[in-house]
Amino acid sequence: MLAKGQTVIQLMEELAPKHYAVPDDKIGLQLGTLQKEISNVLVALDVNDEVIDEAIRLQANLIIAHHAIIFRPLAHLQTDSVAGKLYEKLIKHDIAVYISHTNLDVADGGVNDMMAHAIGLTGLSPLEELHTDKLKKLVVFVPETHLEPVREAIFRTGAGSIGKYSHCSFAAEGTGTFLPEAGSEPFIGKQGKLEQVREMRLETIVPQSLERRVVQAMIKAHPYEEVAYDLYTLDLKGRAYGLGRVGKLLEPVTLEQLCELVKDGYEVPAVRLVGNPQRKVQKIAVLGGSGGRYVRHALFAGADVLITGDIDYHTAQDAMAAGLSIIDPGHNVEKILKRGVADYLRAKLQEKKSNTDVFASEINTEPFLFV
Repeated sequence: MLAKGQTVIQLMEELAPKHYAVPDDKIGLQLGTLQKEISNVLVALDVNDEVIDEAIRLQANLIIAHHAIIFRPLAHLQTDSVAGKLYEKLIKHDIAVYISHTNLDVADGGVNDMMAHAIGLTGLSPLEELHTDKLKKLVVFVPETHLEPVREAIFRTGAGSIGKYSHCSFAAEGTGTFLPEAGSEPFIGKQGKLEQVREMRLETIVPQSLERRVVQAMIKAHPYEEVAYDLYTLDLKGRAYGLGRVGKLLEPVTLEQLCELVKDGYEVPAVRLVGNPQRKVQKIAVLGGSGGRYVRHALFAGADVLITGDIDYHTAQDAMAAGLSIIDPGHNVEKILKRGVADYLRAKLQEKKSNTDVFASEINTEPFLFV
Protein backbone atom coordinates (compact mmCIF):
# COMPACT_ATOMS: atom_id res chain seq x y z
CA MET A 1 0.00 0.00 0.00
CA LEU A 2 1.38 3.37 -1.04
CA ALA A 3 0.90 6.41 1.16
CA LYS A 4 -1.10 9.38 -0.08
CA GLY A 5 0.75 12.65 -0.46
CA GLN A 6 -1.33 14.19 2.32
CA THR A 7 -0.33 11.36 4.67
CA VAL A 8 3.38 11.92 4.01
CA ILE A 9 3.06 15.64 4.62
CA GLN A 10 0.99 15.09 7.76
CA LEU A 11 3.92 13.06 9.13
CA MET A 12 6.34 15.78 8.02
CA GLU A 13 4.29 18.44 9.76
CA GLU A 14 4.22 16.40 12.96
CA LEU A 15 8.00 16.88 12.95
CA ALA A 16 7.96 20.48 11.71
CA PRO A 17 4.54 22.16 12.17
CA LYS A 18 3.96 25.00 9.74
CA HIS A 19 3.15 27.48 12.51
CA TYR A 20 6.79 27.21 13.68
CA ALA A 21 7.94 29.09 10.57
CA VAL A 22 8.93 32.75 10.74
CA PRO A 23 6.47 35.19 9.11
CA ASP A 24 6.47 35.27 5.29
CA ASP A 25 8.71 32.20 4.99
CA LYS A 26 8.00 30.35 1.74
CA ILE A 27 6.98 26.92 3.03
CA GLY A 28 4.42 24.26 2.19
CA LEU A 29 3.43 22.76 -1.16
CA GLN A 30 4.99 24.90 -3.89
CA LEU A 31 4.36 22.79 -6.97
CA GLY A 32 2.20 19.82 -7.89
CA THR A 33 -0.48 18.01 -5.92
CA LEU A 34 -0.66 15.86 -2.80
CA GLN A 35 -3.90 14.25 -4.00
CA LYS A 36 -2.08 11.18 -5.27
CA GLU A 37 -0.27 8.08 -4.11
CA ILE A 38 3.43 8.61 -3.46
CA SER A 39 5.73 5.91 -4.82
CA ASN A 40 8.92 7.33 -3.28
CA VAL A 41 9.97 10.50 -1.50
CA LEU A 42 13.27 12.31 -2.04
CA VAL A 43 14.55 14.56 0.77
CA ALA A 44 16.84 17.33 -0.48
CA LEU A 45 18.42 20.57 0.65
CA ASP A 46 17.92 22.32 -2.69
CA VAL A 47 15.99 21.47 -5.84
CA ASN A 48 18.05 21.82 -9.00
CA ASP A 49 18.27 19.98 -12.31
CA GLU A 50 20.49 17.22 -10.90
CA VAL A 51 18.17 16.64 -7.93
CA ILE A 52 15.17 16.34 -10.28
CA ASP A 53 17.09 13.79 -12.38
CA GLU A 54 17.81 11.89 -9.17
CA ALA A 55 14.09 11.90 -8.31
CA ILE A 56 13.25 10.58 -11.75
CA ARG A 57 15.79 7.74 -11.40
CA LEU A 58 14.39 6.83 -7.98
CA GLN A 59 10.79 7.09 -9.22
CA ALA A 60 10.14 9.66 -6.52
CA ASN A 61 7.05 11.75 -7.20
CA LEU A 62 7.46 13.96 -4.12
CA ILE A 63 10.49 16.05 -3.18
CA ILE A 64 10.67 17.49 0.34
CA ALA A 65 13.28 20.26 0.31
CA HIS A 66 14.59 22.89 2.71
CA HIS A 67 15.11 25.78 0.30
CA ALA A 68 12.15 27.15 -1.66
CA ILE A 69 11.94 26.92 -5.44
CA ILE A 70 9.48 29.85 -5.60
CA PHE A 71 10.54 32.91 -3.56
CA ARG A 72 8.09 35.55 -4.83
CA PRO A 73 4.85 35.65 -6.86
CA LEU A 74 5.41 34.61 -10.47
CA ALA A 75 4.74 37.31 -13.09
CA HIS A 76 5.00 34.70 -15.85
CA LEU A 77 6.03 31.09 -16.41
CA GLN A 78 8.40 31.09 -19.38
CA THR A 79 9.83 27.63 -19.97
CA ASP A 80 12.94 29.00 -21.71
CA SER A 81 14.10 30.66 -18.45
CA VAL A 82 16.25 28.84 -15.86
CA ALA A 83 13.43 28.67 -13.29
CA GLY A 84 10.81 27.97 -15.95
CA LYS A 85 12.73 24.94 -17.24
CA LEU A 86 12.93 23.61 -13.69
CA TYR A 87 9.17 23.96 -13.11
CA GLU A 88 8.41 22.45 -16.54
CA LYS A 89 10.56 19.39 -15.82
CA LEU A 90 8.89 18.83 -12.46
CA ILE A 91 5.40 19.16 -13.94
CA LYS A 92 6.15 16.86 -16.90
CA HIS A 93 7.35 14.13 -14.53
CA ASP A 94 4.50 14.70 -12.04
CA ILE A 95 6.87 15.52 -9.18
CA ALA A 96 5.44 17.59 -6.35
CA VAL A 97 7.70 19.86 -4.28
CA TYR A 98 7.03 20.60 -0.62
CA ILE A 99 9.19 23.04 1.37
CA SER A 100 10.00 22.80 5.08
CA HIS A 101 12.32 25.67 5.96
CA THR A 102 12.39 27.72 9.17
CA ASN A 103 9.73 25.47 10.69
CA LEU A 104 12.25 22.61 10.34
CA ASP A 105 14.99 24.84 11.78
CA VAL A 106 12.86 25.53 14.87
CA ALA A 107 11.46 22.02 15.37
CA ASP A 108 12.62 19.55 18.00
CA GLY A 109 14.73 17.07 16.07
CA GLY A 110 15.08 19.54 13.19
CA VAL A 111 18.08 21.08 11.47
CA ASN A 112 19.56 22.88 14.47
CA ASP A 113 19.12 19.93 16.80
CA MET A 114 20.82 17.72 14.21
CA MET A 115 23.72 20.16 13.99
CA ALA A 116 24.04 20.36 17.78
CA HIS A 117 23.94 16.59 18.25
CA ALA A 118 26.46 16.01 15.45
CA ILE A 119 29.18 17.75 17.50
CA GLY A 120 28.07 16.42 20.88
CA LEU A 121 26.28 19.39 22.46
CA THR A 122 24.03 18.78 25.47
CA GLY A 123 21.57 20.86 27.52
CA LEU A 124 20.16 22.58 24.44
CA SER A 125 18.03 25.74 24.40
CA PRO A 126 17.00 28.08 21.54
CA LEU A 127 19.46 30.75 20.47
CA GLU A 128 16.57 33.07 19.57
CA GLU A 129 13.22 32.35 21.21
CA LEU A 130 10.36 32.87 18.76
CA HIS A 131 7.34 31.66 20.67
CA THR A 132 6.23 29.64 23.65
CA ASP A 133 3.79 26.76 23.45
CA LYS A 134 0.74 27.57 25.59
CA LEU A 135 -0.25 24.99 28.18
CA LYS A 136 -3.73 23.63 28.81
CA LYS A 137 -5.22 21.45 31.53
CA LEU A 138 -7.08 18.42 30.21
CA VAL A 139 -9.69 16.85 32.50
CA VAL A 140 -11.49 13.68 31.41
CA PHE A 141 -13.91 11.42 33.28
CA VAL A 142 -13.32 7.72 32.70
CA PRO A 143 -14.59 4.49 34.32
CA GLU A 144 -12.07 2.86 36.68
CA THR A 145 -11.67 -0.11 34.35
CA HIS A 146 -10.30 2.08 31.55
CA LEU A 147 -8.21 4.58 33.50
CA GLU A 148 -4.84 3.15 32.49
CA PRO A 149 -5.57 2.68 28.75
CA VAL A 150 -6.84 6.26 28.48
CA ARG A 151 -3.94 7.65 30.52
CA GLU A 152 -1.36 5.78 28.41
CA ALA A 153 -2.98 6.97 25.16
CA ILE A 154 -2.73 10.56 26.39
CA PHE A 155 0.92 10.16 27.40
CA ARG A 156 1.86 8.46 24.12
CA THR A 157 0.77 11.54 22.18
CA GLY A 158 2.92 13.94 24.20
CA ALA A 159 0.77 15.12 27.10
CA GLY A 160 1.81 15.04 30.74
CA SER A 161 5.19 16.79 30.65
CA ILE A 162 6.12 19.37 33.30
CA GLY A 163 9.67 20.66 32.94
CA LYS A 164 12.01 17.66 32.93
CA TYR A 165 9.29 15.29 34.18
CA SER A 166 7.01 13.25 31.92
CA HIS A 167 3.91 11.09 32.53
CA CYS A 168 2.53 13.61 35.05
CA SER A 169 -1.15 13.24 35.93
CA PHE A 170 -3.62 13.22 38.82
CA ALA A 171 -6.65 10.96 39.29
CA ALA A 172 -9.46 11.28 41.83
CA GLU A 173 -12.44 9.00 42.38
CA GLY A 174 -16.05 10.14 42.08
CA THR A 175 -19.52 9.22 40.87
CA GLY A 176 -20.73 10.00 37.38
CA THR A 177 -24.41 10.11 36.35
CA PHE A 178 -26.02 9.91 32.94
CA LEU A 179 -29.27 8.84 31.27
CA PRO A 180 -28.91 7.22 27.82
CA GLU A 181 -31.62 8.65 25.57
CA ALA A 182 -33.24 7.29 22.42
CA GLY A 183 -30.73 6.45 19.70
CA SER A 184 -27.79 6.08 22.09
CA GLU A 185 -25.62 2.97 22.35
CA PRO A 186 -24.25 3.17 25.90
CA PHE A 187 -21.15 1.27 26.95
CA ILE A 188 -22.66 1.06 30.45
CA GLY A 189 -26.39 1.06 31.26
CA LYS A 190 -29.61 1.01 29.26
CA GLN A 191 -31.64 3.57 27.34
CA GLY A 192 -34.12 5.44 29.51
CA LYS A 193 -32.53 4.44 32.81
CA LEU A 194 -30.51 6.83 34.99
CA GLU A 195 -27.08 5.36 35.72
CA GLN A 196 -24.57 6.03 38.48
CA VAL A 197 -21.02 4.88 37.76
CA ARG A 198 -17.78 4.99 39.74
CA GLU A 199 -15.49 7.10 37.58
CA MET A 200 -12.05 8.64 37.81
CA ARG A 201 -11.36 12.32 37.14
CA LEU A 202 -8.07 12.25 35.22
CA GLU A 203 -6.10 15.51 34.87
CA THR A 204 -2.92 16.29 32.98
CA ILE A 205 -1.05 19.04 31.12
CA VAL A 206 -1.31 19.37 27.33
CA PRO A 207 0.76 21.71 25.10
CA GLN A 208 -1.57 23.61 22.80
CA SER A 209 0.37 22.41 19.75
CA LEU A 210 -0.53 18.80 20.64
CA GLU A 211 -4.10 19.46 21.78
CA ARG A 212 -5.88 18.01 18.76
CA ARG A 213 -3.73 14.90 18.61
CA VAL A 214 -4.04 14.23 22.36
CA VAL A 215 -7.83 14.64 22.34
CA GLN A 216 -8.17 12.31 19.36
CA ALA A 217 -6.07 9.63 21.08
CA MET A 218 -8.03 10.06 24.31
CA ILE A 219 -11.40 9.65 22.59
CA LYS A 220 -10.18 6.59 20.66
CA ALA A 221 -9.03 4.88 23.88
CA HIS A 222 -12.14 5.88 25.88
CA PRO A 223 -14.97 3.32 26.06
CA TYR A 224 -17.86 5.83 26.17
CA GLU A 225 -19.92 6.81 23.13
CA GLU A 226 -19.84 10.43 24.34
CA VAL A 227 -16.67 11.41 26.23
CA ALA A 228 -17.00 14.05 28.96
CA TYR A 229 -13.85 16.19 29.07
CA ASP A 230 -12.75 19.78 29.66
CA LEU A 231 -9.81 21.88 28.43
CA TYR A 232 -8.65 24.93 30.43
CA THR A 233 -6.10 27.50 29.28
CA LEU A 234 -3.40 28.00 31.94
CA ASP A 235 -1.30 31.05 32.86
CA LEU A 236 1.85 28.93 32.78
CA LYS A 237 4.79 29.22 30.44
CA GLY A 238 5.26 26.14 28.29
CA ARG A 239 8.09 24.98 26.09
CA ALA A 240 10.09 27.71 24.31
CA TYR A 241 10.76 27.24 20.60
CA GLY A 242 13.13 29.19 18.41
CA LEU A 243 15.98 29.35 15.92
CA GLY A 244 19.46 28.02 16.60
CA ARG A 245 20.65 26.11 19.63
CA VAL A 246 22.97 26.83 22.56
CA GLY A 247 24.54 23.93 24.43
CA LYS A 248 27.68 22.64 26.06
CA LEU A 249 30.34 20.10 25.22
CA LEU A 250 30.97 17.51 27.93
CA GLU A 251 34.54 18.80 28.26
CA PRO A 252 36.30 22.00 27.12
CA VAL A 253 38.22 21.74 23.86
CA THR A 254 40.44 24.08 21.87
CA LEU A 255 38.96 25.95 18.93
CA GLU A 256 41.26 23.89 16.72
CA GLN A 257 39.77 20.67 18.11
CA LEU A 258 36.25 22.05 17.72
CA CYS A 259 36.97 22.81 14.07
CA GLU A 260 37.83 19.13 13.57
CA LEU A 261 34.59 18.10 15.28
CA VAL A 262 32.69 20.43 12.97
CA LYS A 263 34.40 19.11 9.84
CA ASP A 264 33.69 15.50 10.83
CA GLY A 265 30.14 16.09 12.08
CA TYR A 266 29.03 18.25 9.15
CA GLU A 267 31.10 16.48 6.48
CA VAL A 268 32.88 19.58 5.20
CA PRO A 269 36.53 19.73 4.00
CA ALA A 270 37.35 23.10 5.61
CA VAL A 271 35.96 25.87 7.82
CA ARG A 272 36.69 29.55 8.37
CA LEU A 273 37.77 30.40 11.91
CA VAL A 274 37.57 33.68 13.81
CA GLY A 275 39.56 33.44 17.04
CA ASN A 276 42.69 31.94 18.58
CA PRO A 277 42.92 28.24 17.59
CA GLN A 278 44.31 27.38 21.06
CA ARG A 279 41.50 29.08 22.98
CA LYS A 280 39.57 26.69 25.23
CA VAL A 281 35.81 26.68 24.63
CA GLN A 282 32.81 24.73 25.94
CA LYS A 283 29.56 26.66 25.51
CA ILE A 284 28.61 26.62 21.83
CA ALA A 285 25.89 28.23 19.72
CA VAL A 286 24.91 26.68 16.38
CA LEU A 287 22.61 27.96 13.66
CA GLY A 288 22.09 26.46 10.22
CA GLY A 289 22.23 28.71 7.19
CA SER A 290 23.16 32.40 7.36
CA GLY A 291 23.68 33.44 10.97
CA GLY A 292 25.64 36.68 10.85
CA ARG A 293 22.89 38.64 12.59
CA TYR A 294 22.95 36.23 15.55
CA VAL A 295 26.31 37.36 16.96
CA ARG A 296 24.55 39.43 19.63
CA HIS A 297 22.28 36.51 20.50
CA ALA A 298 25.29 34.25 20.98
CA LEU A 299 27.02 36.83 23.16
CA PHE A 300 23.87 37.34 25.24
CA ALA A 301 23.61 33.56 25.73
CA GLY A 302 27.20 33.48 27.03
CA ALA A 303 28.46 31.30 24.18
CA ASP A 304 32.19 31.01 23.57
CA VAL A 305 31.66 30.20 19.89
CA LEU A 306 29.01 30.70 17.21
CA ILE A 307 28.94 28.06 14.47
CA THR A 308 27.05 29.32 11.42
CA GLY A 309 27.43 30.15 7.73
CA ASP A 310 27.85 33.17 5.47
CA ILE A 311 29.79 35.38 7.92
CA ASP A 312 30.92 38.65 6.33
CA TYR A 313 34.15 40.54 7.04
CA HIS A 314 32.74 43.27 9.29
CA THR A 315 30.61 40.85 11.32
CA ALA A 316 33.73 38.75 11.92
CA GLN A 317 35.63 41.83 13.10
CA ASP A 318 32.80 42.84 15.46
CA ALA A 319 32.61 39.32 16.92
CA MET A 320 36.37 39.20 17.48
CA ALA A 321 36.32 42.56 19.25
CA ALA A 322 33.49 41.33 21.51
CA GLY A 323 35.38 38.15 22.40
CA LEU A 324 33.16 35.73 20.46
CA SER A 325 34.84 33.13 18.28
CA ILE A 326 33.17 32.05 15.05
CA ILE A 327 33.40 28.88 12.99
CA ASP A 328 31.91 29.24 9.52
CA PRO A 329 31.43 25.83 7.84
CA GLY A 330 29.26 27.31 5.08
CA HIS A 331 25.53 27.50 4.42
CA ASN A 332 25.41 24.04 2.86
CA VAL A 333 25.90 22.23 6.21
CA GLU A 334 22.11 22.23 6.41
CA LYS A 335 22.46 19.14 4.20
CA ILE A 336 22.55 17.26 7.52
CA LEU A 337 18.73 17.34 7.37
CA LYS A 338 18.61 15.01 4.35
CA ARG A 339 19.54 11.86 6.20
CA GLY A 340 17.77 12.85 9.41
CA VAL A 341 14.42 13.67 7.79
CA ALA A 342 14.60 10.65 5.47
CA ASP A 343 15.18 8.32 8.44
CA TYR A 344 12.30 9.91 10.36
CA LEU A 345 9.79 9.65 7.49
CA ARG A 346 10.86 6.11 6.56
CA ALA A 347 10.30 4.92 10.13
CA LYS A 348 6.90 6.65 10.37
CA LEU A 349 5.75 5.18 7.04
CA GLN A 350 6.90 1.71 8.08
CA GLU A 351 4.78 2.05 11.23
CA LYS A 352 1.82 2.62 8.91
CA LYS A 353 2.87 -0.47 6.90
CA SER A 354 3.23 1.69 3.80
CA ASN A 355 5.30 0.61 0.79
CA THR A 356 6.30 4.21 0.10
CA ASP A 357 10.06 4.54 0.56
CA VAL A 358 12.11 7.63 1.41
CA PHE A 359 15.57 8.52 0.09
CA ALA A 360 18.10 11.14 1.15
CA SER A 361 19.42 13.01 -1.87
CA GLU A 362 23.04 12.23 -2.71
CA ILE A 363 23.45 15.29 -4.92
CA ASN A 364 25.97 17.83 -3.63
CA THR A 365 24.42 21.28 -4.10
CA GLU A 366 27.36 23.17 -2.54
CA PRO A 367 28.16 25.97 -5.04
CA PHE A 368 31.68 26.57 -3.66
CA LEU A 369 34.78 24.51 -4.30
CA PHE A 370 37.67 24.36 -1.84
CA VAL A 371 40.94 24.59 -3.79
